[in-house]
Amino acid sequence: PNLGIAGVILKPWGQRARSAQALKPVLQQKVSTVEGMSTFVFSLPPLPASIGGLPVQMVIDSTGDFQPIYQAMAKIKADARKSGLFMVTDSDLDFNQPTIQVDIDRDKANDLGITMQAIGDTLALLVGENYVNRFNLGGRSYEVIPQVPRTERLTPETLTQYYVTSAAGQQVPLSNLVSVRTMTTPNALTRYNQLNSATFQAVPMPGVTMGRAVDFLEKEAASLPQGFSHDYLSDARQYVQEGNQLVITFVFALIIIFLVLAAQFESLRDPLVILVSVPMSICGAVMPLFFGLATMNIYTQVGLVTLIGLISKHGILMVEFANQLQVSEGLDRRRAIERAARVRLRPILMTTAAMVVGLVPLLTASGAGAASRFSIGVVVVAGMSIGTLFTLFVLPAVYTVLAKDHLAAAHSTRARELAQVS
Repeated sequence: PNLGIAGVILKPWGQRARSAQALKPVLQQKVSTVEGMSTFVFSLPPLPASIGGLPVQMVIDSTGDFQPIYQAMAKIKADARKSGLFMVTDSDLDFNQPTIQVDIDRDKANDLGITMQAIGDTLALLVGENYVNRFNLGGRSYEVIPQVPRTERLTPETLTQYYVTSAAGQQVPLSNLVSVRTMTTPNALTRYNQLNSATFQAVPMPGVTMGRAVDFLEKEAASLPQGFSHDYLSDARQYVQEGNQLVITFVFALIIIFLVLAAQFESLRDPLVILVSVPMSICGAVMPLFFGLATMNIYTQVGLVTLIGLISKHGILMVEFANQLQVSEGLDRRRAIERAARVRLRPILMTTAAMVVGLVPLLTASGAGAASRFSIGVVVVAGMSIGTLFTLFVLPAVYTVLAKDHLAAAHSTRARELAQVS
């Protein structure tokens, strides 16, 4: 089939009220009414390293024939339509190419002294449309294409009316040697990693994240027959690869913060108390992603890593002051953290309010780059707000259980000093 791609340049933000994301379903609805064409509306990849194409692409491959691959792909496409996660679904493999299969009676051809090459050369010469020479006429070059007239090659049955020359020089009709049947074959013999393959392509519905689309395809891939494998292309491949890198980045960020806090507090337990607020803030940060307000991309990942440092500051304020109260005023862990929470409540709330208010322009941004700014802003605002709420109530409870007893340590140190003096 013929393929083509066209771009749409939107008017400046001052002359339109809707974003590109809002216009995509509107355009898709309009172009879907064009008969005889499969048209998809999608945004170009934001990073030049992407290979392009529709945002969700999964390729399945196998060492087997194309027929089982086509059947497996048809099932994936049917399930994708039923799921309601995708606006459009398509694949690059279809059994819609009409083909004429010529079956040769090799035994009879051998008895008549006719080789397979002679039959192939005869058919290629008569209907192959191959040129054998060129000639010049009027300053132009023309190809010499030997073939039978058009009226003699309109139907498959006309192939049996041709003649082939035997080794003895006799003209033998092909109807004595071949039989013709019509069949359908793949529209393209696609390969991936040198294996027969087919690629599923789709555009997610508005509000459907890349994570939900990939999770659906993973479930479909798990039900593939034995001998099949799958991989991702386009934005889906970037999501899968960066998802693993994000986990590694988080782990290293937590390790670095833990080591710095351990050196600052000279304890391994106090940093654990401080970092207990990080998982809760991360859960709050991913809630907008779950409801479709943003997607997991490079901007939200930057916001999540930034959130680790911001939310850890609340724990530092409370734990450090509680440790000082244990040593200076002889309070136990519970009374020390309760008083620290009351005293540090205003600084914590002011820090959170200042950060949230400072990020409001990112949430209300418009114009070019508004989507990236909104992704960072919504992650940090949601994470700081929910993380602060949990920090004020959960961190004191964890402190009373896990924190180091600085009062007992101070008494022990004082006792050793008195023993040395005496």
